[in-house]
Amino acid sequence: MKIICVESLGISRERFEALKTHYAAMGHEFTYYMDRREDEPTLVERMHDADIVAISNIKLTASVLKQCSKLRYLSVAFTGLDHIDLAYCREHDIEVQNAAGYSTTAVSELAVGMMLDLLRNIVTLSEQMHRGGSRGTFLGRELRGKTVGIIGTGAIGTATARLLLAFGAKVIAWSRTERPAVKAMGVEYVPMDTLLLQSDIVSLHVPLCDETRNLISRRELALMKPTALLVNTARGPVCDIAAVGQALIENRIAGAAFDVFEKEPPLPLDHLLLSSNRCLVTPHVAFATEESFAARADIVFGHIDDYLKA
Repeated sequence: MKIICVESLGISRERFEALKTHYAAMGHEFTYYMDRREDEPTLVERMHDADIVAISNIKLTASVLKQCSKLRYLSVAFTGLDHIDLAYCREHDIEVQNAAGYSTTAVSELAVGMMLDLLRNIVTLSEQMHRGGSRGTFLGRELRGKTVGIIGTGAIGTATARLLLAFGAKVIAWSRTERPAVKAMGVEYVPMDTLLLQSDIVSLHVPLCDETRNLISRRELALMKPTALLVNTARGPVCDIAAVGQALIENRIAGAAFDVFEKEPPLPLDHLLLSSNRCLVTPHVAFATEESFAARADIVFGHIDDYLKA
């Protein structure tokens, strides 16, 4: 079979060469690319004769997939699959498998880091110091004792809850599926409206689907405390971005942190979330650590090995 990795996935050339030798010994051809190209003509050029493709979060539309007539398996180096036309894959017997679990620690750590920054203004104060400033009258807030509402208690939401409990926060949760193991940690499941009303910080950890699109919109934001913070390391469209931006402008919530948006960064400079100095933004990097990328490669090519052996 012909196996194509259409981007570098953060893997060294040496590891790719080892994979090439590995697959050659199994009687398969392996080709890799060290750059990331997202335009459809390049994707088609790289994938058109592949039986198996490894790819991360590059958008794969039906128009690309239909030009890859040999394709039978996609090993996706990402947790979410909303960037892939899954309906087309189902109709054409293309198996799709994600890399669940590779970034659980990375994302949960960034979510908590964002909470700490919003409470203590770490980035803002550092910038102030670099301009010759000092503390002034600034007073931060502590994470200990705060009520944090976790929306979605899958692997990442659960890991985030565990970190928050270690900080001494009270954790409540809402999820489409309630997990006994999460309750055993001391987390209380509550209705969504209760979570929004009670939480000092709301942290989002749900996948993007029809049920979760705009899960946090104007109505939900109106339920939050004016002192509350919103953290989104899940998917951008889980929030109504315009509603969040307006809530920040009107001081209806105290702050927000977003690692994900309705499109991949860079964002236009007039983007609503960039207009508020109370919104911490990072360019979709929650998953991106040395450790998570190493684990991701193990999962992605382990899945390909399992598919070849089946």
